[in-house]
Amino acid sequence: MKQAIYWLMGERAGRTIVGTWNWLWGIPVESGGRVAVSIAEESLQSMQVSVQKLAEAVAMQVGSYERAKKKYTEKVQELRKFEQQAALAQQSGKTDAARLAMTKAIQIEQLLPQLEGQVKQAETFVNASKDKLNRERLKLEQYKTDMENMKDLAEINSALESIAKVNNEFDIGSARSSFESAKNAVEGRHLRSNALAELAENPNEKLAADLDQLTIDDEVSRRLEMLNPSTLESSVE
Repeated sequence: MKQAIYWLMGERAGRTIVGTWNWLWGIPVESGGRVAVSIAEESLQSMQVSVQKLAEAVAMQVGSYERAKKKYTEKVQELRKFEQQAALAQQSGKTDAARLAMTKAIQIEQLLPQLEGQVKQAETFVNASKDKLNRERLKLEQYKTDMENMKDLAEINSALESIAKVNNEFDIGSARSSFESAKNAVEGRHLRSNALAELAENPNEKLAADLDQLTIDDEVSRRLEMLNPSTLESSVE
């Protein structure tokens, strides 16, 4: 599916579409989680493929340059050969042969500037392509390092999130606060109940009850006093 999107839309647009699709499912790249790492890995793989293609293109340019340079060298050698043939034929009195050889030499001589320009242009292109390839390779190595750092950072973030989750699930401070609130509520209700009980009691009834209790206590004491032996003897006499 993903490769089909890349093929239809191109790598850059394809990655954008895939990222948007992840966002629609609620897993945006900006979350910085596994999705971001996964998309970064996909982008790194795409860059690796692009650098490989660039290296192949540079290799083809180098091949063309080497062929052009070889062709130029061969033409220079042919020029020298025809010039030598013309000189030998001239020395031997073979005028027609000398003219023919010199004609070919002149034709090659007229062609050499064009070949030389093509060779220089090919060399310029090759050097530029090599420089670009080297830069892209350096960038790729940097991205590989960033990728490893990104994975490590994502793992650390995941660990920190797990720690935060555990702390939230086992929030002792929150439980302690709830306990203190419950304790204060119970103690407050006890005080209110005592206050209500005291307010509900009739003061006059309490005084009467206290007097009755004092009377009973006094009577009990008197009766007990009567039970003492000395008291009994005096009462008999």
